[in-house]
Order: sequence, then structure tokens, then C-alpha cells
Amino acid sequence: MSVGFVMLVHETLNRAEQVARHLAAHGCPVVIHVDKRVSQDAYISFFESLSDIENIKFSNRHTCEWGTWSLVAASQDASEMMLNSFPEVRHVYLSSGSCLPLRPVDDLIHYLADRPMTNFIESVTTEDVPWTVGGLDFERFTLRFPFSWKRQRKLFDRYVKLQRRVGFKRKIPDGLVPHMGSQWWCLTRQTLNAILTDPDRKAHDAYFKKVWIPDESYYQTLVRLYSNNIESRSLTLSKFDYQGKPHTFYDDHLQLLRRSDCFVARKIWNKADRLYDTFLSPQTNSMKRAEPNPGKIDRIFSKAVERRTEGRAGLYMQSRQPGPGKGHNKTCAPYSIFEGFSDLFEDFDDWLSQAVGERVHGHLFAPEGAEFSGDQKIFSGAMSHHATLRDYNPCGFLTNLIWNTRGERQCFMYGPRDNQEINWLIATDDNAQISVISGAWAVTLFRSNLDFSEIRREAARLQKIETQHLEVLRSRHAKARVRIWTMADFIESRLEPLQAIIDEISPRNVRRLAQAPRMRDLTGFGQFLQNLKNQGMHPHLMGDFPMVSDIESPLYDRKKPYLVK
Repeated sequence: MSVGFVMLVHETLNRAEQVARHLAAHGCPVVIHVDKRVSQDAYISFFESLSDIENIKFSNRHTCEWGTWSLVAASQDASEMMLNSFPEVRHVYLSSGSCLPLRPVDDLIHYLADRPMTNFIESVTTEDVPWTVGGLDFERFTLRFPFSWKRQRKLFDRYVKLQRRVGFKRKIPDGLVPHMGSQWWCLTRQTLNAILTDPDRKAHDAYFKKVWIPDESYYQTLVRLYSNNIESRSLTLSKFDYQGKPHTFYDDHLQLLRRSDCFVARKIWNKADRLYDTFLSPQTNSMKRAEPNPGKIDRIFSKAVERRTEGRAGLYMQSRQPGPGKGHNKTCAPYSIFEGFSDLFEDFDDWLSQAVGERVHGHLFAPEGAEFSGDQKIFSGAMSHHATLRDYNPCGFLTNLIWNTRGERQCFMYGPRDNQEINWLIATDDNAQISVISGAWAVTLFRSNLDFSEIRREAARLQKIETQHLEVLRSRHAKARVRIWTMADFIESRLEPLQAIIDEISPRNVRRLAQAPRMRDLTGFGQFLQNLKNQGMHPHLMGDFPMVSDIESPLYDRKKPYLVK
């Protein structure tokens, strides 16, 4: 009882030679097909290097291309040579030049000897295949694909669209139920011989020549005609990423490959010397006769796919730019935004820094430039305060700031004068805590020495900007923790909202606020708002603000009246 290997070699001939010698030394015949695109000189050198081994043969060469019939034709010729040249072979194992045995060859021989009539080939119907990538499931069996998907992509796509438009559908040969699966199989001699000597082989071949990626469906479909003893799985460990491309295994995957208990792995990096030296070593001890179980490492690959597609929350760089809706939080850590507080209170950033013990910046998105804490010009991660650099990608500026200061909560001021491009980012970010005193920007205008006509125009502009900003914050898509007060409501009882904000930033701080930050002098502010109304503007964001008597800055929290029934 023996197992023969059909090896499809396209490149890295030196590694294919190592593996072929290893298999042949353990009594396994090997038939090698070398891609015709390999130069003649390289092929001759490869052929001569293995000419000293009797149970290694070379089949007729085909020019192989991904997704085309040439791969099936290559495996057919090599399989026929295997069956005709080595009558002692009872199982034929299809592999590639980049495959590597993970367990001693004797383990595989004994494993197959215990299952002499079992075919190991992944074979499932199109309805049950979850891994197809590219939008073609059952259509790959009903349309024609005469053009190469890689070399003639435009012709490929246009021809598919044309067939769909005219309603063209190919007839599937009688008796065939299309199945799909991994192209790496291990079939019994009886089953493989029945497929290759089938009286209807010409009809089957003619049909599959125009199927897309026939090496994943030819044997997988025909095996169902000749055997009921099918293990619908491959003995080769072959993992694919979310784009349908095979994972490449490197030296640092050594322990991972050992844990899989699989007999063969694909695809191995041609310079992974440690892997080849370890698994092809003649001193390798026979492992326990464990069932191949790639599921042991599926969790690791799932995490790798998740990391590749979603990355780490808040990390954006050249190699990972997730599309809309991809990934976790927009940023990597919680942060707080205060809108209107620096307009209403004097030195609010200093007071807040002392109250919560966190870093507090000024207006990071001010037109003049980023106001980093301590008036720094360069902040963590070599971030410049320069407005032009920041405004090239404002959202990237914010996410980088949070990423560069992981472990330290960032707080900053924001308002309608600032760059508004980050509106949707902060509104839809779970990590954002946004506190807004609407209309507080009018205090800065009130204290300015501008001509009133200029103040009127600027007030109208800022109110329009803040109104649009508040609509974003109140959107059903918003995920941030948002608190909005009108200026009138906040002034009436400001200790209560300030306490709630600080408790959320520093939940371990159980100290109650005894005094609010110093509020700016608002004497005459009510008349200022009335003057804006008199000029035809309606300053509605400030709330129900007294227009007659000036508001005195209360030192302590005023209690709200409650109606008791």
C-alpha cells in the first residue's frame, strides 16, 4: 500500500526538489508537472537534478494560468502517468510545489491504509459554499469564460455582462450536479481511474473548459458520480484571507503548523528555511496518530482576518484605511469636547485640568492653528500646531492625537469658529463625550470691540454653523455621549451639569464641586441680544435669556423649583 504524489510546480524549483526527494525517500512515487512558463534551461536543470531517483517522473508540460482549464489538464496528465507507472499506488495526493509535509510520511501512509476506500476531497454544492469571492457562484457553471480573469479582465467582465443581458445559459451535462471545493485532494486509485477513463470524459472536459476556475469544480463534481465514500475535506492545510487569496506561511508559523495536525500545508514561503529544515528533517519523530484538525487554528486565522479588515480601533495608516462602516470605534480611547465653556468661563481649561487631573487643550481646530496644552507647538507623535497641516486631514489629525496619547484622556474646546469637518466623526464615535452650551459663542462677540454691523453678520454666521452642528449631534446616527444646554439653562444651575461632566471623566473622583469656574461678566448681555433682534437677527440658541435685567454671576448653584402635588 502506497500513496503517490502529483506535484504541480510553477516556481521555486529548488524547494519542490527538496520536497520531492523527501517523499520519494519514504517510498512515495512522485509525478511532477512543471509549468511551461518556466524557462527551458531551468526545467532541464530541475529535471536532471532528480533524474537519479527512479520513483520520480515528469509529465507533459502545460502553460498554466489561474482560473483556467490548464490546471486541470496538467493534473490529468500527471495523474494518468501516476496510475500507469506505479500500479502499487492506492491513493493519489494532489499537491503544489509550494506545499510542505507537516507530519512524517509514514503517518500519512498508515492513515490512508486504514481508510483504503475513502476519497478526501472538499465537495459541496454552490448553495453551501460560503467562501466564493467575486460575485460568481452558480453562474460559473452556466456562463462561458473564454477570457482570462487576470490578463483580460475588461474582456472577462464585458463578456459576462453581455451573457447576462441576452439571457445566455449553458446546459449542464446530464447527470452532473455542480460541486465546488478546495483544489487539493487525495483520491483512491479506483475513483481517479474512473474519472479519467469515463466514456463521457470528452463531453465533461469540453463543458468544464469554459467553467470559471474549473480546478475547484472538475474533480469535486465528478467524484460524486463514482464514489459514495467521500470525506468532504482536504488533508492539506490551506487558508485564505477575506479577498480569497491564500495565506503564506513563514518561519514564525512553525508552532502554528504543528498544532494543526494536518499532513501537508500550503502555501510556504520559499525562504522559510526553518520550516523546511524542521519538517523535512530525517530525525523527525512520528507524531501521535491524530486526526487532521485545522479547526484548532481557525480562531487564530479568524482573528487575523478581523485585524486585517477592521484593524485596531482608532489606528489609521497607509497600510490600513478601512472603508465606511468598517472597523470598531473611530478612535482608540475616550475623549471629551467642550463647546461654549471657554466663551462663558474665564480660564476654563486651567480649572478643568485641576478638577479632573487630565490634559486639557484649547481650541484644537481654531483657524489660527491647534492650541495644544501649555502652548506647545509640537505635540505627541510630532503633531504640528500648524493650521495648514492640520486641515489637510482634520479627522486624521484628531484620530492620531487620540492614538498618540493612549492611556491619557484628552479634553479640548470646540466651537462654530473652528474647522467643522470633524462633525460627523465625533458625533458617530462611541468614545466621544460632547458637552455643548449652545449660543455661548455670543459672549465673545459681546465682549469684542467690533462694529455692531460686523457683529451682526458674524453672529448670524456662527449661529447658522452651530445649528447645523447641533443637527448632526442630534442625528439618529450619533453614537457619542452628547449633552446640550442652552446658555440660559446652563447659567441657571451650572454646578449640576459640571458635576455630571466631571463624574463621567473621573468616575473615581468622589469629591463634590464646591464652586464653579469664574464666569465672565455678563452685564449688558441681555441688551446685546435684544440689539441683535432689533437688527433683524433672532438669536435663538441662547434659550430664554432675560432681556431687561442683567444677569449677575451666581457664586453657588441655584436650586431649580419643583412642583409638588
